[in-house]
Amino acid sequence: MINYIYHMVPKKMIGEELFPLNQLKTRQEELYIAYAKKYNDHPARAKLLERRIPKLNCLWNDVIHFLPLHPSLVYDALNKIGVNVNSDRKFYKIPITNLQHNKNAIYIYNKDNYQGPDVEMKNDTIHLLDINKYEELSTVPSDAIAYYEEQHSKGNRFGMFQFIPHIFSLGKVNVSNAEIIRWGDKIN
Repeated sequence: MINYIYHMVPKKMIGEELFPLNQLKTRQEELYIAYAKKYNDHPARAKLLERRIPKLNCLWNDVIHFLPLHPSLVYDALNKIGVNVNSDRKFYKIPITNLQHNKNAIYIYNKDNYQGPDVEMKNDTIHLLDINKYEELSTVPSDAIAYYEEQHSKGNRFGMFQFIPHIFSLGKVNVSNAEIIRWGDKIN
């Protein structure tokens, strides 16, 4: 059985390879400027640009971030609590083997170990990833669901992938063999 990772299809992309944000700075500066803007929406988020990732010995924006679960699970969880989400958002469904030439890790991102975007990551929240042993998650973590419910009830804007483990990949990732799916699509 093939396991997959998922990445939102960028609105603007040149070629068939995903690059970490910091590589875009020198390769495709116009794309870097466009995608780095999201880190300026809150003073604490700007600190993510300087955040170090233990065990990978790099910065937050030196890696590509992936979901370890089918995006429709997040879509369904958001819909269930009444969040109005666009079902047309597109994601790459990427075979995990596409990461074979990179150094990879999983970030155990949950309520217990997260102290904010401006706090250094703890060493024990990062686990180097053996792609041969990787398995997709089959449910949205309960911390994420509770976060969605709380933020939605307060009427706040919020991150859709908060408290969902992240896969970090240090290097570029080819997506020429990736399927493009809509997150409103059901798992097949």
